[in-house]
Amino acid sequence: MNRHAKILFALLAFIPATLLAADTKPIQELELDEHMVYTVPVSFARVTTISFPGPISAIDAALVTTDGKTPGLFQIAHHPGSYFFSVRSLVKEAVTNVNVRWNNKTYVLELQESKTPVLSLIFRYRTDAARSLPAQRSVTPGMLVGLLDKAKAYPILKSSHPEAVEGVDYVTYADKPRVMDYNDFEIRLEEVFRFDPQDTLVFRVVLRNKSGQEILYRPQGFSLRVGQRLYSQSISDASGVMPPKSDTPAYFAITGTPNGGRNDVSVKNDFTVLLTRLDAEMTRAVQGVPLDGKGELTK
Repeated sequence: MNRHAKILFALLAFIPATLLAADTKPIQELELDEHMVYTVPVSFARVTTISFPGPISAIDAALVTTDGKTPGLFQIAHHPGSYFFSVRSLVKEAVTNVNVRWNNKTYVLELQESKTPVLSLIFRYRTDAARSLPAQRSVTPGMLVGLLDKAKAYPILKSSHPEAVEGVDYVTYADKPRVMDYNDFEIRLEEVFRFDPQDTLVFRVVLRNKSGQEILYRPQGFSLRVGQRLYSQSISDASGVMPPKSDTPAYFAITGTPNGGRNDVSVKNDFTVLLTRLDAEMTRAVQGVPLDGKGELTK
């Protein structure tokens, strides 16, 4: 094998790990490798969207702007907690690097202004890394009860035993609770905890009954909407009753996804909490109001 052929084979070995502007497809899918530098061609007149398998925890970049007003070579748009960010160049022949923190690792992207940009870059798990990952330990009901207890005691543990809540992601809405209004009652989201090893989020909510009537609901009827995705609760600590004109605290958790995978949902998302309420007929039946012979409620 001559010298030129050896050089050619050496160069070919690097092609799967980087994107080359000379012959770039507009949509690319690559495996993640924290030891690799990914060259991403982007355009002055087009937008490039870069997607990761889960929520991005941080983006560090040089010579970039997020509002388009601050001087920079590139403009980046990213919503905290989302799986992706978008970028475009602002200066011809500009080059910079962007370091993305995801899943406790740093991935290095080199942005280059190009006439043949990638419009969508999708990162996926490395196949060999996925094979080497240990099987996820199943989360038992006892473990979920323990997570609820830890969430309830979080302020004390954080102050007296910080090692007990090390690694727990936490967000409080105490100053500005997120309120979901359902006419005669509200769900006020006050705190969110994420326990990553168990892929579980615990939510502390306050159920506000605005009416003068008792409202019954299913204690196991909490669910969560994140974007277009819906998650059912894995456990809850709730009474099932909202007394008239009252505020009632409750806790519930979501774990994994309906198909048994990880949800990797960040605490920084915009959450919508849903609750299955017992309808008027069921409420009266539970309260002991008899039905007539036709199966209808007696008055």
